[in-house]
Amino acid sequence: MFLRLLFILLVALNIAVGAWLLLGQPYAHVGSPTDPGVAELHLLSEIPASGATSAELGVQAGAAADATHSYSCITLGPFDTLQDLRDARQALASQVARTRSRQEQASQAAGWWVYLPAAASRARALEQARQLGAHAISDYFVVGSGDQANTISLGLFRDLANARKRLNEIVAAGFAARMSERGESVPEYWLDLAVADGSHLDWRKHVNASGISAHRTSCF
Repeated sequence: MFLRLLFILLVALNIAVGAWLLLGQPYAHVGSPTDPGVAELHLLSEIPASGATSAELGVQAGAAADATHSYSCITLGPFDTLQDLRDARQALASQVARTRSRQEQASQAAGWWVYLPAAASRARALEQARQLGAHAISDYFVVGSGDQANTISLGLFRDLANARKRLNEIVAAGFAARMSERGESVPEYWLDLAVADGSHLDWRKHVNASGISAHRTSCF
């Protein structure tokens, strides 16, 4: 009876030792979860901060450099012709960050008009014309239609002195002549420049057109 019990204990002990040898070893002996030759994957959180590539650092540095740039903007003009504007823009393109051309309409004096104000009727205007002729005053014209109908035009003069001379002649003859400035709309050309601060641009060295001035304007 004792021998049988001892035999059973030895068998149980061998089974326990075999199970420990089979199941109790650490995971160091487990094979790699990836196939041979395939790179092992890592989580982003496992990559150290120093792992950023030089290209990434270059982009970041470039963005920071752009953020430090500042500009001032000026406008040049007015240029008399579109060709003058184009020549100036081409000459300054390499000296500034950006350029922009603009065209605006401006009024300028076209001359001075001497006239008799519009009469109450066509018949009255013709009567005034006959009176002018009686005073040896010629070179007049009775306006027949439009906003100035029944007005008597006594001349349009480019020179102010000549206009005043004509006015004084008509007034001295006893007529209530008047004089007004006549204007016309003409195009003006402007060149806007965005200049990097500290570049010390001397635009006069590159612009040949005369009568050009510069003043600050809002940036674009």
